[in-house]
Amino acid sequence: MPEPQQWDLPIHTSTICLCPQSLMLAKAKEEWDQEIVDKQSEKERYLSERITPLHTSGLSLSQLQDLCRELHEKVEIVDEERYDIEAKCNHNTREIKDLKLKVLDLRGKFKRPPLRRVRVSADAMLRALLGSKHKVSMDLRANLKSVKKEDTEKERPVEVGDWRKNVEAMSGMEGRKKMFDAAKSPTGQ
Repeated sequence: MPEPQQWDLPIHTSTICLCPQSLMLAKAKEEWDQEIVDKQSEKERYLSERITPLHTSGLSLSQLQDLCRELHEKVEIVDEERYDIEAKCNHNTREIKDLKLKVLDLRGKFKRPPLRRVRVSADAMLRALLGSKHKVSMDLRANLKSVKKEDTEKERPVEVGDWRKNVEAMSGMEGRKKMFDAAKSPTGQ
């Protein structure tokens, strides 16, 4: 029994992956070429059935004129058919366009309900997002420090006096030094 042949070239996974694709592309190109050949042969067959070869040799002038009249009549009939088909095609495209516009109009007539603002607490939002996993309470108001109005009034001493004296005292370099010393002293204590 002969041994299986060992390939000299390593087989890469990329070539294995591309092989079915290239086979499909080759098959598609083959079928496309065959389709073009079939269309061409069908066209030639149809034209050979519809068009009879002209034999103009040995015809007199009156016979040639009759032949020209017949050909002109056939051309007129074909032109009328072409015009009718073109008119039907234009009518159909116009109708399709109108129907598309009607569809767009109907889509636009359905009013979307206005969205309303919903107040959701942090707990409800976490419960909606996390479901049953939500155990931690997010009561943010409980973590806030309560401030009493009386405490704030005690911290700020209110000086009532003549404002003109204060402005004169603060003007110039001495006033700036006083402001600097005043700002420095509470932090130093």
